[in-house]
Amino acid sequence: MYQSPYLPVGDWLSQPLESLYRQPPTALVPWLQHPGSLTAALKHLSDGQFRVEVLSQRWQQPGLEERRALGLRDRSRALVREVLLCGRGRPWVYARSVLPERCLQGKSRYLRNLDSRPLGELLFNEPDIRRGPILLNRLRRNPHCGLRLLAGENERAWGRRSTFWLRDKPLLVAETFLRAFEPDGAPYARSTVSADTGEQS
Repeated sequence: MYQSPYLPVGDWLSQPLESLYRQPPTALVPWLQHPGSLTAALKHLSDGQFRVEVLSQRWQQPGLEERRALGLRDRSRALVREVLLCGRGRPWVYARSVLPERCLQGKSRYLRNLDSRPLGELLFNEPDIRRGPILLNRLRRNPHCGLRLLAGENERAWGRRSTFWLRDKPLLVAETFLRAFEPDGAPYARSTVSADTGEQS
């Protein structure tokens, strides 16, 4: 049975970074804080050698903390999608998205069938999208995950998470940076989403 490669250690913490017990690597900080499309930034960094590998996409009950963040009842189900964002042939980011059923209706129904299309890129192209604060966490490797592609990963990894409101309905997107991701600069900022108005720039 499929097992997620990384799990949160504790609470997702808001910034500033000085409030965190452990500090992420300096080169990773601008990526953790990046308010724009991570997919667009990764594509730019990879010089076009970018792909999405779907690990799992199924209807299930989200974790307790995820249900609380989304205001879901205990037995609520959501479409949980886990993927690897790969650049230059290597896994750079593990992403987990939780999409409650109510945010997959009407005009947003197409999100039920993403295949290998990156969710983040689609969200940033939506006119009716806004984003909550970026929260940080240090995740731990799941010993029950048997993915051979991630066999050499570190026991701990830095991640970030945001709540997005698509047409005023919340969904969660969490991104964990993997061992092979070694940026040599800040992310390329093509677009951002306003936390107040949802307008893109």
